[in-house]
Amino acid sequence: MKGRLFIISAPSGAGKSTLCNKLRAHYPDIQYSISYTTRPPRNNECNGVDYNFISCDDFKKGIQDNQWAEWACVHDNYYGTSRELIESYLDTGKDVLLEIDVQGMQQIVDKFPDAITIFIKPPSLEVLKSRLERRGTDAPDVIEKRLLNAKKELSYDHLYQHHIVNDNLKTAAQKLISLFS
Repeated sequence: MKGRLFIISAPSGAGKSTLCNKLRAHYPDIQYSISYTTRPPRNNECNGVDYNFISCDDFKKGIQDNQWAEWACVHDNYYGTSRELIESYLDTGKDVLLEIDVQGMQQIVDKFPDAITIFIKPPSLEVLKSRLERRGTDAPDVIEKRLLNAKKELSYDHLYQHHIVNDNLKTAAQKLISLFS
């Protein structure tokens, strides 16, 4: 039996990574596809755990070699998902979780039309701004850029099969976990 492909997207700061971590703790057998990126690691991030951090030249070579199931340039950095890795997991009956943006979701669904799509929403843009500020990893101008991008991403939520508003972490995690049953 072929595995299932789950795609989770959300604006930056909506709690996507936190919810994915809760999901992975509940379903430890799900294969989590670690994205590749050209952005520098944040203080608490580890290569091969949070992201695969690679050079811009290596990423662009991957584009030429059709290495990516999806890729995008977001906030002046490249992000991508290994096509070969997804296919190998699905072919061996393993469920796969992708934590990617709206652009990536559309590319993946074009290649994997049976994918199950989930959009995580913040309760409001004001709450989102507060979360980004509390995170303490971005300068004010970067936060403004992320908020502008969030407005755009929220306008695409209708492309997703499932929606979860992350206004309470425990409740949002329970809703997310229930979609994987």
